[in-house]
Amino acid sequence: MSSKGGADKDHNVEVWKVKKLIKNLRNARGNGTSMISLIIPPNDQIAPWTKKLTEEIGTASNIKSRVNKLSVLSAIGAAQQRLKLYTRVPENGLVIYCGQALNEEGKLRWLKIDFSPFKPINTSLYLCDNKFHTGPLETILDDDEKFGFIVMDGNGSLFGTVQGNARNVIHKFSVELPKKHGRGGQSALRFARLRLEKRHNYVRKVAETATQLFVPDGQRPNIAGLILAGSANFKQELERSDLFDPRLLKIVVKLVDVSYGGENGFSQAIELSQEALANTKFVKEKKLLTAFFDEIAQDTGKYCFGVKDTLNALEMGAVEKLIVHENLNILRYQLKNPSTNEETIVHLLPQQQTEKSHFQDKENGVDLEVLEQMSLLEWLAENYKNFGTKLEFITDRSQEGSQYVKGFGGIGGILRWEVNFEHFDVQEWDDDESDDDEEFGEDDFF
Repeated sequence: MSSKGGADKDHNVEVWKVKKLIKNLRNARGNGTSMISLIIPPNDQIAPWTKKLTEEIGTASNIKSRVNKLSVLSAIGAAQQRLKLYTRVPENGLVIYCGQALNEEGKLRWLKIDFSPFKPINTSLYLCDNKFHTGPLETILDDDEKFGFIVMDGNGSLFGTVQGNARNVIHKFSVELPKKHGRGGQSALRFARLRLEKRHNYVRKVAETATQLFVPDGQRPNIAGLILAGSANFKQELERSDLFDPRLLKIVVKLVDVSYGGENGFSQAIELSQEALANTKFVKEKKLLTAFFDEIAQDTGKYCFGVKDTLNALEMGAVEKLIVHENLNILRYQLKNPSTNEETIVHLLPQQQTEKSHFQDKENGVDLEVLEQMSLLEWLAENYKNFGTKLEFITDRSQEGSQYVKGFGGIGGILRWEVNFEHFDVQEWDDDESDDDEEFGEDDFF
């Protein structure tokens, strides 16, 4: 995971690896305060941290509980051994996690991790706790620019953000504004004045709320750009208003006309702001999956989905873009028949692991030996370059992503040329039915 030689590293894969690591570290829990989190920023020196760990050994020696003392000393010792592997801090900093964590059976197992992240981690940290601290590591994942949205119409306003592939509604409120025509009994001038006053107060409230949400420290905006959206001319009034924070006015990148207010208007505003949001993962994911669905709609034959067809296409070198759900839950087993020494690869869903039939020879019932077991996602992340493809991770947070995961198994790709998968002479894959597959049977994927 080190960024050394970063030019040939795939950013998508590096981000996925850090996400996976963070998830595993978060779930790890130990006995007592014996889990070391050590982060050294770039341009720092190794020596002070070596000295720090030596001092911590002296402090830990005073712990009254013998069991806790020994586990803390062991964890510090493990961190020292990892630190000795480095003569200097790598250019992006150094991250070390050491400690004993409880596994599913309640037994302690060692976790010893050291790496240089794919981008600089400008934080110093040393903590000895009953859990690993991943907060600083999470900050390097926030590498996508955050855009703010204000959606205004005559019924109220919504404030939201889009960062990467995540969109978030952070605030909304309703408003009751007078219609253009008053009721009888009111003078036209008085009604017009009241109407303008209420609109002015509405614009004032939106402007003040925008400053509170997008310039929370009173110094500089917490977003890279701002999109003003809405029906009628509310957004223009806001932009022209003297009440609108000039720091936000500077970063307005687009005014968008939408047909709706609220969350529907927010979705439409994102759609119409794609050019401005071209660098966010949310839009990239949408474009990628739209291209995949277009291949299917046009029946070009230049697409694949499911484990079986996708792996066959990879072997051919036909996959231009390999599209995989970042939480794909399929396990890859390398099995060996002890009678014939024949080795096979099977791919199973977690619930299939408990079915003995998957680990027996179908002809004579001999138990198969498990040579290797790992996540298919991990295997693809390590081996995709061997197939000359680009690996793209997607989420299920967008409508397209959810459709891809539920309807197509969360694995597939866009091909360089048309492939007829019916002509493949491949092994029979397990065809047990699964409740998770909505549009296709499990055999279509495995």
